[in-house]
Amino acid sequence: MTIFRPAKTARAHCDLMCGVYDPAQARIEAQSVLRACEKYQASDDPVFRERCVIVKEERAELVKHHLWVLWTDFFKPHHLEAFKDLHDAFWTATKAAGAAKKSMAPADAEALITAVERVSSIFWQTEESAAAGLFPPSE
Repeated sequence: MTIFRPAKTARAHCDLMCGVYDPAQARIEAQSVLRACEKYQASDDPVFRERCVIVKEERAELVKHHLWVLWTDFFKPHHLEAFKDLHDAFWTATKAAGAAKKSMAPADAEALITAVERVSSIFWQTEESAAAGLFPPSE
């Protein structure tokens, strides 16, 4: 019955084992959350405001998705040893995404951006980020 068993099992965020990871995806979505909150606050059009809420909630969910891809697929046990605050950085960022999803306050979106930037900072300090990331921060 070994004929039906796969020779190798592979797992990756895109199912191709592409090795491409970058916290920029989460950062872009977090920035969209902020802009949606700002546009919501600046408008008195109820239809437009409803659209802002919908877009903001979708983007906040995408932030969580992109963070979890990094957390579950990119980061490894040796990263936890090297970066003692890694677990807390992800916990804080995903909680901030949840808080921003439930709120139209720009301050909550700004807190999300700050939390994503913390994860990004750790990501770019890893040796593996040079081969996996696409948009390193400009210094």
